[in-house]
Amino acid sequence: MSERLQPGDVAPDFTLPDADGNEVSLSAHKGRKVIVYFYPAALTPGCTKQACDFTDNLSLLADAGYDVLGISPDAPEKLGKFREKENLEVTLLADPDKKVLDAYGAFGEKMNYGKTYMGVIRSTIIVDEQGKVEKALYNVRATGHVAKIIKDLGI
Repeated sequence: MSERLQPGDVAPDFTLPDADGNEVSLSAHKGRKVIVYFYPAALTPGCTKQACDFTDNLSLLADAGYDVLGISPDAPEKLGKFREKENLEVTLLADPDKKVLDAYGAFGEKMNYGKTYMGVIRSTIIVDEQGKVEKALYNVRATGHVAKIIKDLGI
């Protein structure tokens, strides 16, 4: 498990495939603010709620200068099914080897029903126009998280 990012840190650059297999890099968004959120698994209730909330608020966020990238360890094919089933407009990226999840401190030890295991830590990192971490939010809740981000960013 890697260190969690802090405001002011340089956000680790990455290039990952999207739901269609096209490569998307964080550096391609330089000059725009980017909300990078990490979620455990496509097609699960909490992750669906979160992705739908981001999709519902995508134009509001875009108008405020933010791009949104969702990252999970799912394969691109599963992300495509997730996008189609839920009519998602947010860009979903596949990180099956968990290198980006690890670089962002979004993969590590979790506890559920008294058992400890390794998994995705639901996290949101807000990256500024220069590629630096503006906010790093870890162990966030799926429900109500997007509304809280919008409020905290003053959008």
